Amino acid sequence: MPDKPRSLHQAGGRSVFARPSARERRYLTDALRTETVGGLVLLAAAVLALVWANVPVIKDWYQAVRDFHFGVPALGLDLSVEHWASDGLLTVFFFVAGIELKRELVAGELRRPAAAVLPVIAAACGMALPALVYTVPNLFMGGGLHGWAVPMATDIAFALGVLAVIGTNLPSGIRAFLLTLAIVDDLGAILVIAVFYSSGLNWYALAGALTGLVLFRVLHINLRVRGWYVYVPLAVVIWALMYNSGVHATIAGVAMGMLLRALPDTRRGESSETPSAAERIEHRMRPLSAGVAVPVFALFAAGVGISGPALAQVFQQPEPLGIILGLFLGKFLGVFGGTYLTARFTRAQLSDDLRWPDVAGIAMLAGIGFTVSLLITELAFTDAATREHAKAAVLIGSLLAAAVAAVLLKLRDAKYRAAWERENRDEDLDTFPDIDQDDDPVRRPTEAARRAAERESDGADKPNDDS
Repeated sequence: MPDKPRSLHQAGGRSVFARPSARERRYLTDALRTETVGGLVLLAAAVLALVWANVPVIKDWYQAVRDFHFGVPALGLDLSVEHWASDGLLTVFFFVAGIELKRELVAGELRRPAAAVLPVIAAACGMALPALVYTVPNLFMGGGLHGWAVPMATDIAFALGVLAVIGTNLPSGIRAFLLTLAIVDDLGAILVIAVFYSSGLNWYALAGALTGLVLFRVLHINLRVRGWYVYVPLAVVIWALMYNSGVHATIAGVAMGMLLRALPDTRRGESSETPSAAERIEHRMRPLSAGVAVPVFALFAAGVGISGPALAQVFQQPEPLGIILGLFLGKFLGVFGGTYLTARFTRAQLSDDLRWPDVAGIAMLAGIGFTVSLLITELAFTDAATREHAKAAVLIGSLLAAAVAAVLLKLRDAKYRAAWERENRDEDLDTFPDIDQDDDPVRRPTEAARRAAERESDGADKPNDDS
């Protein structure tokens, strides 16, 4: 009987987490490598912030630096260092997120409804359940509901950083699912920030920002204008107008990222293999986002007090308690439950080399909420004490989710390693993985040929009876 094909379609349904195409694997490898390094830098920045904010000799400096104001007051841009990091530098992070989202919508997995349905539903459930879990203790304990969106977001850089630290050998398909899940999650967080956490609108500034975005599109798409010296000043103007409009300034970054051309420019004779403008710009901006913008934001957002009394209040107050439960419990139930129900009641199904414990580890890993969660915390809570406790809750919930996910994935490490070795085994030493040759009917030896070779080898080894 012929070997079972390694196809995206098995038994009439779409196989989830199967091996992506070669081009997708190259893109994912490049993206994941950078994000993993960024996650490690982000972790170092968070640890530095905690040390800086809690060591008695230097903690006053931390507060002084974080609250130091500078800028251009006449333009409404006299901001503290903390706000420059969250409203300014973090726009670079959302710009890259916008590019990723645009690429997934026009050239990635999200362009096909059959492939997008599972990560989209999993991400939606992974946002709804944490918000619901957050509201329960706040309703019963009389807390505020403004922070319902804090535990919704997944920090992909931190999640991939955890994978790098624990050294698991996840198949590329499940990594692709995690990346797609995080992109959809980022889109949900962006919409939440734009709709629920924007202050009173300044319609003139908003109209100016929208006009700038239209000009950005005309220059890039219609006129094919190139040159950073054109777009960087225009981007700064759009950002400043968006900030003064009352809509959170990071939305400007998302909008500009999604306006970039995500497919090769056929009008200029580019082939289908030529990187698009969005890919080229993302390649240049991603190190700035992962290595500078996000770590600097974490440095001035993650510095919270971790004394005994402060930690006790985190578990006694409803708002931080809801955040911890939302990240640790709500995210897991949402992502795992959404994935299971989608696979159970639709034609989507897991590939043969994955089991539900693998998905459980990724679902728990999705509970690591850091960058966007801290940003929403600053927007949701006006009281300084509650805001600090909420930030501590984000760190605690993320740490708990990371620890449990590490245990779950470590338990599956032997299976991941075996799968990797099977995909890269080259027993005949011909530089071609055996699994690829097994998929090729021309190169694959038949069972009869193997048996004939064995008989011939046995005959050569037997002594000659006539001699």
